[in-house]
Amino acid sequence: MALDTIETIMNRRSIRHYKPGEIPREDLCVILEAGRQAPSAKNLQSWHFVVVNDPQVKREVAAACLGQHWMAEASVIIAAIDIPTKHERWLKVNTTIAMQNMILAAHSLGYGTCWIGAFDENAVSQLLHVPEDNQVISLTPIGLPATQPDARARKDLVEIFSLNTYETPLDILS
Repeated sequence: MALDTIETIMNRRSIRHYKPGEIPREDLCVILEAGRQAPSAKNLQSWHFVVVNDPQVKREVAAACLGQHWMAEASVIIAAIDIPTKHERWLKVNTTIAMQNMILAAHSLGYGTCWIGAFDENAVSQLLHVPEDNQVISLTPIGLPATQPDARARKDLVEIFSLNTYETPLDILS
């Protein structure tokens, strides 16, 4: 049973340990569809995603993610890739939004994920045969979580929000 949106956002944690087991095709399709439905500037959808389920390729990708070998425990690893367009300003934003949609969808279905930004882009690109003019933006493993970490500390709302101008505290939150 899927969680509601707010509960999903508030309870998602980075998972770095996974149980053995595959993601049923139906669930994986829902997760991928969540990415496909993401908004993008001018509806360019200037992204491509590689779903890695081959155990050897997962191990190689995990090694290319600066030795984060635990990633290979997950059922799949998804690599988010930008496809260049003339609207360069929005490329990374568009692809990041789509990846976040998939991460939240995965959590709502009971799977664990971890946003991966530390990787050797050239190595990942070569492993996944990414075209030379495209750029790997991020990766995430997706699988059955073996742990449920506690929430990490977050800054107070008043530290990150202001009202009308940057320097005006948002006092409606206190």
